[in-house]
Amino acid sequence: MTTFHTGAESLSVPPTWVRVLLGVVLILAGLFVLGDVTVATLISTVFIAIVAIVAGGFEIAHAFWAKGWGEFIWQIVLGVLYVAFGLVLLNHPVQGAFVLTYVLGLLLFASGIVRILVSFRHWDEGGWLMLISGIFGILAGLVILAGWPVTGLWVLGFLLGIDLISHGIAWLAYGWLMPAARTA
Repeated sequence: MTTFHTGAESLSVPPTWVRVLLGVVLILAGLFVLGDVTVATLISTVFIAIVAIVAGGFEIAHAFWAKGWGEFIWQIVLGVLYVAFGLVLLNHPVQGAFVLTYVLGLLLFASGIVRILVSFRHWDEGGWLMLISGIFGILAGLVILAGWPVTGLWVLGFLLGIDLISHGIAWLAYGWLMPAARTA
């Protein structure tokens, strides 16, 4: 059997103070974002737009290394769609936030259904956890969709704030719980 090494094993663990500081900064950033979820939603939409434009540009550039006309055309079309999507979001961030939030609600609802169906197939392997996850996915999707379009103004920013806080808590726990002997 072949073992692949990523090089991550040789990386040292950051000192405790760095991990705790990162946790505190992420929690503060999350609280800041939660202070105005509407602005955070619009900033998130603009960020997604910029990422889509850059990704589209790379997709178009990559098309020139494609083998065959079919692949070339496909990558050009895909790149143009990314750029167009990004430009629309950039020029209409409020409407873009509405669309992104609606799509997020649909995806959460659909993935919740899929997780529930899969949970029964894997019941003996802890499928009940997937069932619970699926129920929460469906509920989250329904909350977003039932409140739409109003949820389009705050959901993305709210989720970003919660994610930053939970990530910060994880870094704090990692910083405080990791034995000092392993960080030297």
